[in-house]
Amino acid sequence: MDAKKQIDSTGCRVDSNIIWWICSTICLPFTLPHVILKIIEIIKEWRFRECLPGKVVVITGASSGLGEALAHVFFLAGCKVVLCARRKDELDRVRRDLLELYTTVVTHSPVVIPLDLSDIQSLPRKVKEILGIHGHIDIMINNGGISVRSDCLTTALDVDIKVMLVNYFGTVALTKACLPSMIQRKEGRIVCISSVQGKFSIPHRSAYGASKHALQAFCDSLRAEMTEHNVKVTLISPSYIRTDLSVNALTGSGDQYGKMDLTTASGAEPEKVAMRILKAVMRDEKDVTISQIAPKIAYWIRHLCPALYFWIMARRAKKMSSCINTKVNKP
Repeated sequence: MDAKKQIDSTGCRVDSNIIWWICSTICLPFTLPHVILKIIEIIKEWRFRECLPGKVVVITGASSGLGEALAHVFFLAGCKVVLCARRKDELDRVRRDLLELYTTVVTHSPVVIPLDLSDIQSLPRKVKEILGIHGHIDIMINNGGISVRSDCLTTALDVDIKVMLVNYFGTVALTKACLPSMIQRKEGRIVCISSVQGKFSIPHRSAYGASKHALQAFCDSLRAEMTEHNVKVTLISPSYIRTDLSVNALTGSGDQYGKMDLTTASGAEPEKVAMRILKAVMRDEKDVTISQIAPKIAYWIRHLCPALYFWIMARRAKKMSSCINTKVNKP
């Protein structure tokens, strides 16, 4: 019997050369570049990890949820963390929690800077305050934001404006205030926490999705413009995270939603997402989606087969409207 022949379970002969040809001509061209890119990412992560201690990292929305988790992972990495949010008492709590952590690396006492992202005019002064303390900012993490649970028709225009003001213009204002010092030093990184809903929209999230779409476009333009200045831009698009985002979300009238969505409750742990963001920074990744398989499939359907995506979203919108109407009319 030919040594190059093999017998499979059905008794058929399979030429080993054919199997090798399939692997080398079809699989290898796809797997080899992926493996090379992964090796490069690991090398970048290792090199940056050595430089991370002592970096000044500013985090907005640091009083809870993902922002608090980010404060923990960057603090434990030896960074000089600056905690920013509206609620000073919660920022102080996060600061105390950080100082009580057991660490094996040299840590730096966190700085608390209360700020309101909707108060656009005050944000450049807040950046100047941080620069007055540390002299520079290495990493600006724009994490603060709000969400909405309402259909487009019943969402008051004031709510659309507020969401865009906080999620988009607040981020833009802080970023622009940080850029001059980063450009002068020829070093720095802007990290924006967006959402998978910034890549494709779903029903009852028009205001939120619009603000995240805007953030995606802003980061893509900024990244290209800042290349010559060696200022990096990383956009993070997570799916549902187990935080109080839905509880603190606004309704169409501007009131607090006050409920935990099932999708949010079953979302990823903020600590795991924060660690993935830390790795994205260390690997110099530019656009990262952190999600389960379903949002990734939805993203590709939206771009490869728009008609199918529109049909799925229309059915989802109809189903959501029926559920809301049932709850409203229930005695």
